[in-house]
Amino acid sequence: MTEPRSTGTTPESAPVPVPATLPDGRPIPLMTGDEGPMLESWLEFHRATLELKCAGLDDAQARTASAEPSELTLLGLVQHLTEVERNWFQRVFAGVDAPLVYEEGTGYRLSPERGLDEALYIWRREVARSRATVAGRALDSLGRIPDGQMMGGLAVSLRWILVHMIEEYARHNGHADIVRERIDGVTGF
Repeated sequence: MTEPRSTGTTPESAPVPVPATLPDGRPIPLMTGDEGPMLESWLEFHRATLELKCAGLDDAQARTASAEPSELTLLGLVQHLTEVERNWFQRVFAGVDAPLVYEEGTGYRLSPERGLDEALYIWRREVARSRATVAGRALDSLGRIPDGQMMGGLAVSLRWILVHMIEEYARHNGHADIVRERIDGVTGF
């Protein structure tokens, strides 16, 4: 069990202990405190949720589409969010001319040679790179959307990128709920 952490005080000024993780191992997002750590904690929660949605699946299950006519799969979602991580943190925020991770820009296309374990490994590596890129940076730090992308040339703050990434993961975790339920009936979390 993880050590409780204090998230502030009640009106009576008594410490309010909150466990650092849920029973399923996901980090509980901060409920009080500074904006930067709070946004980062919500992003970590959603990253952990995606990983949990994929837990215990084999490659065939990870390739199972949600429902016709959709071709959306958990493997495709992992690959897509890998591309999203690279785009917003490397290309936009850091200004790095980073190549695509996968064959095409969305990441949804599946390759017969690549399975879930490999895709999760690549995603975790990209997430680690994202964390390192923003470590210690102020929320008002700016990046620039590369020319050729929608809204190309516009400046964007790290705050905006973190909020967008939370939204991106939350939306796709909703998709992952539906896909996972289709695979084996597991719902929730």
